[in-house]
Amino acid sequence: MISPNMVRLTIDGKTVEVPEGSTVLEAAQKLGIEIPTLCHHKALMPYGACRLCLVELVFSWGSQIQASCVYPAQEGLEVKTDTERVRRTRGVMMELLLARCPGVESIRQMAKQMGVEDTRFPKKDEDCILCGLCVRVCAERMGVGAINFANRGTKKKIAPAYDRQSPLCMACGACEVVCPTHCVDLSTVSLRPARPIPSEFDEGLMGRPSIYMPFAQAVPHKPVIDKETCLRLKTGECGACEAVCDAGAIMYDQVDTIEEIEVGTIIVATGFDLFDATRIARYGYGRLKNVLNALEFERISHASGPTGGEILTAEGKVPKSVAIIHCVGSRDENYHEYCSRVCCMYSLKFAHLVLEKTGAEVYNFYIDMRTPGKGYEEFYKRLMHEGVHFIRGKCAEVTDVAESPEEEGKLVVVGEDTLLGVTRRVPVDMVILSGALQPRADVDEVARTFSLSCAQGDFFLEKHPKLAPVEAASDGIYLAGACQGPKDIPDSVAQGAAAAACALALMDKGSVTLEPITSWIDPDRCSGCQTCVASCPYAAIEFDEENKVSVVVEELCKGCGTCVATCPAGVARQKGFADAQIYSELEGLLAQ
Repeated sequence: MISPNMVRLTIDGKTVEVPEGSTVLEAAQKLGIEIPTLCHHKALMPYGACRLCLVELVFSWGSQIQASCVYPAQEGLEVKTDTERVRRTRGVMMELLLARCPGVESIRQMAKQMGVEDTRFPKKDEDCILCGLCVRVCAERMGVGAINFANRGTKKKIAPAYDRQSPLCMACGACEVVCPTHCVDLSTVSLRPARPIPSEFDEGLMGRPSIYMPFAQAVPHKPVIDKETCLRLKTGECGACEAVCDAGAIMYDQVDTIEEIEVGTIIVATGFDLFDATRIARYGYGRLKNVLNALEFERISHASGPTGGEILTAEGKVPKSVAIIHCVGSRDENYHEYCSRVCCMYSLKFAHLVLEKTGAEVYNFYIDMRTPGKGYEEFYKRLMHEGVHFIRGKCAEVTDVAESPEEEGKLVVVGEDTLLGVTRRVPVDMVILSGALQPRADVDEVARTFSLSCAQGDFFLEKHPKLAPVEAASDGIYLAGACQGPKDIPDSVAQGAAAAACALALMDKGSVTLEPITSWIDPDRCSGCQTCVASCPYAAIEFDEENKVSVVVEELCKGCGTCVATCPAGVARQKGFADAQIYSELEGLLAQ
């Protein structure tokens, strides 16, 4: 039984049901049948401009060619998408488009896929196929109409009113996004400058849309909407993502909620922040082009990054020489005295990538080379044999002031070479700053929330460095990864697995062993000042509102004695440390 809101039709011998009001193109796409088109977008009304989506409709009296993007799906309709007549007609349409825009790469590629190598029609030198996608998205979705069709016949074009930059244009960039030939130049349309949304994951090196996947391995693996930049949430217009989402998963009325969940164990794995290299002004980060931090270079060298894995300078050129400066912000009394552990190895990795992808001269400025991991020393020696230059000495500054002709137009790294006992000036095209690993900016808030202690450098302190390296002082709380201290990926994975195992062991046990020595508060003498509540480092003391006294939660108490020392009335006591017990112990010792 077919739903009254559904229609059934046959396409290339396959039967499909689609909602009433759908087009033949949408029905074909549901079956996975590919029909070429340049003017169709699911979020816009069909227009039928490019005429590439032609299909053959079969009737009892014969057949006819129609554009599938505008022809409605009808009950019992028979459609053929790959007949000789369809291929021949599509070929003619493709020739017309190729004649109009012979220099557009996307048109040439589609023509090649359709078997059209050249056109029989007179060629023009246009880059717009007049599909109208930009016009429709501006009017239908943005509600602005800053651009439209102008003139008629062979002079027809798309332009803002009076061929002047439009004051109506919001510079949202929707016209650029939908254009199949990428010929829209926003600067010719809008009075406002384009303001791309910087991608946080790509360190601001490229833009992102308002609805986006935070990163490839995000959990949950679902896109999010940036409410600060989404036009639908700010102006009520657009809504393109809702129109194209077949699952109906877009809900603009959702709001952020805070949920409280009772748990038995907690694993703290808040990670680290990369040292802000702008704090060391002499290195020129943020001031000089082609001075990058480690994460920026990591994204540039990655295949999914802004350059597709090509290592390029800000000018789009392949660098011929690259300097890598180690220990930026670490092993430095002015910033962080500790060693970040991973800087040497990821600097060596960067050197290998630069050498492999560009063949450039690579200079590593290091204080001491620390390669303690498995296979690390071998990798270091491999790079030495590959021709990477290692200069032992702290870099003094990075400047663009040239003192010789060979330094013109270059970045100059000035540093001491302690092995040769000289100061060197090395001209390079790119500088990579290997920054320190430092605690997250909210480390103090997290420490207060979970009653964690901090060690040197404000990393979270474990219960014991050898016997309990993943446990916090409070039972049921475990540490994993760089929040406990700088570490590389193998160590972080191992510590994460250990923390998970400890958490599972505690939950599986079903019970906890209490400390033999805990504190207690005499309820008859407690004045309810709550001094002990504020001073307890384990949040093991609660205030009884009914009786107006403080109460020790024995399951949380570690017997540290802080409350005993801070109680102004002296009513907080520690089990096993009463005055009478201590006197008895002394008398027993003295009696011997």
